[in-house]
Amino acid sequence: MERRAFRVNGFVMVLVLLVLVAAGAGLGAGLEEGPASAGIVVLALAAALIMSGFVVVNPNEARVIQFFGRYVGTIAEAGFHWTVPLSKKRSLSRRVRNFETDRLKVSDADGNPVEIAAVVVWRVVDTFKASFGVDDHISYVAVQSEAAVRHLATSYPYESHGDGRSSLRAGNVVSEELTTELGERVALAGVEVLESRITHLAYAPEIAQAMLARQQASAIVGARFKIVEGAVGMVQSALERLAELDVVELDEERKAQMVANLLVVLCGDRNVQPVVNTGTLYA
Repeated sequence: MERRAFRVNGFVMVLVLLVLVAAGAGLGAGLEEGPASAGIVVLALAAALIMSGFVVVNPNEARVIQFFGRYVGTIAEAGFHWTVPLSKKRSLSRRVRNFETDRLKVSDADGNPVEIAAVVVWRVVDTFKASFGVDDHISYVAVQSEAAVRHLATSYPYESHGDGRSSLRAGNVVSEELTTELGERVALAGVEVLESRITHLAYAPEIAQAMLARQQASAIVGARFKIVEGAVGMVQSALERLAELDVVELDEERKAQMVANLLVVLCGDRNVQPVVNTGTLYA
């Protein structure tokens, strides 16, 4: 797990370094005797050790500190610091990043080939896991994102077709599930998934035309159903209104003829040409 590394304000250690340099210069200006030369060597080694511990951390950046292969800790505070000398200081970005998958061709839950792509918004929250849990956390997020998108596409149909199932076109439901699944996949790399969205969704070119015709047919059937439903209501209202106002008395055969005429007028997709009957209904 991530932990804070030992650190001291870098400017304080700069003052210490200046003091050592001044002390070394004073010894150098003195007698060139054995003890004086040994003191200069010790001060030079101390100054070199101090200089190896300086590190600068930028905003939204972290430095993972390793001392001869051992994880010492992480410095996440921006500024000028001094830490364990002779240590390796690996820079790791904690900024929010975007990753957009390629357009993947997969089969949906109904077996129809579809093209799908998604964008993933993520950031590093555990520098220890990001550095040592996986080989390359950026590549790991990319691979797992594509795997999660493929799994999602095979779990839902492209369209629900009115059967009550959620589909890939249900943006909020699909995005929440993708975010949850991807968050579980990349937790090993110390990464948090902030958001994920489907950016491209379409039938594969080889079936796109057929599916478009199916969608158009479904739309036409749905529209006709609404038209017929409304027409029946209007005919019923007209008959009830005529009976209520006692405008004309119609027997069952005349009612049937009137209903047929009104349905033709209301449900037809072309303008109706009236025919004037100069006789009677029965002649």
